[in-house]
Amino acid sequence: MANNPKTLGELNDLLASLQALRSTMVRDARDELAKTPAQAELINQYISDAEALLMDALKPDPGAPDSDNGLARLIGLGDNVASRLDEVRPVGLVPTYDDQISRERLTAVGDLYYIYQHERAGVFRAVLKLQQLFQSGEVRLSDGPGALALYQFDRKRVLRYTQRERRSVYRKVFGYTESLPPAGAEPNIAFHALLSTFCQHVSRFFEDKRVSEVLRPDGGRETFGSMAVVRRSGLDLRQNLKHVSYGHVAVLRSEVLSLLQEAFDILGSPDIVNLFGADSGWDVLEEVMKRYLHEIPVTSQRSRMAVTGRDILRWLAEDYLLTTVRIDFESLLEAIVDACDDWLTSAESLGLRKQPGLIDNNVVSFRPAARAAKASLF
Repeated sequence: MANNPKTLGELNDLLASLQALRSTMVRDARDELAKTPAQAELINQYISDAEALLMDALKPDPGAPDSDNGLARLIGLGDNVASRLDEVRPVGLVPTYDDQISRERLTAVGDLYYIYQHERAGVFRAVLKLQQLFQSGEVRLSDGPGALALYQFDRKRVLRYTQRERRSVYRKVFGYTESLPPAGAEPNIAFHALLSTFCQHVSRFFEDKRVSEVLRPDGGRETFGSMAVVRRSGLDLRQNLKHVSYGHVAVLRSEVLSLLQEAFDILGSPDIVNLFGADSGWDVLEEVMKRYLHEIPVTSQRSRMAVTGRDILRWLAEDYLLTTVRIDFESLLEAIVDACDDWLTSAESLGLRKQPGLIDNNVVSFRPAARAAKASLF
């Protein structure tokens, strides 16, 4: 703005002028809007940006004489006393809640989700079982790279987070497992339903978009999908994770990611792969789960949920949800639509799609999928 408003009356006049300008622009572009309704979004965005600049100009200057936000003038202290309410100094707005999000903490939560799904698939348990078999001599391993790595795998166990500590953090951050959260923390029982709801709304948004493109092939009007619904569900999930991302989550993430890499190096080492006649470390994992742990392998589903869940949570760590221009919002959201569909399908195949709001169904246990008739999918 060329001239910043000095009084509340001037601010109200400028805001009224912007609304009048909006009406004038819409009226003058009436014929064009009938052909290209998307122009209305540009007009509204222009006015919204002008209003935002106007409110930003109200931030007080610490060195200004009226740096008290005009309080003295309002209550009648000093020489410059306001005789009418519209003569007081205008005050700006407080920062928006959704802008105050730490990208680094949410990124750490995304990595922790990736770790959880791999641990739930049985990676660490399979390596420990192999180590037990190696120590007892039940498998034909001797001095290969995999055998040496098995020997070294838990040499630093006193320096690492234990399984109990990891499950405790999973319970705190995601509401997963049946372990108790750390002392003083509460289990985040809402996370799973919020993530599922967000993925559903993203998927539905692009379903509506495809339908609208069929019914309106010229692309002259906005799509049927609701930006507000997707944004609200995403902000709800982001706000939920904000409160559980404090503490040692980032440190644990870094340490256990290193441990996870070591575990996969062992599973994929040549001597261990040859021992099971496998093609990759994933095949070795599945063989160990079936032969020695007597569990149904769910490695494909868990792997996809790990990768797509991490991508979704990392996307939420950015400010993409705050975009108000539809074409920009759709383009940014398109980066995770396949991940959302993939996560939903994988969760459905594991029986993890639960209705939001049912607290009992939002607690995901750590019981493995046994090979008995009454197999549990959690």
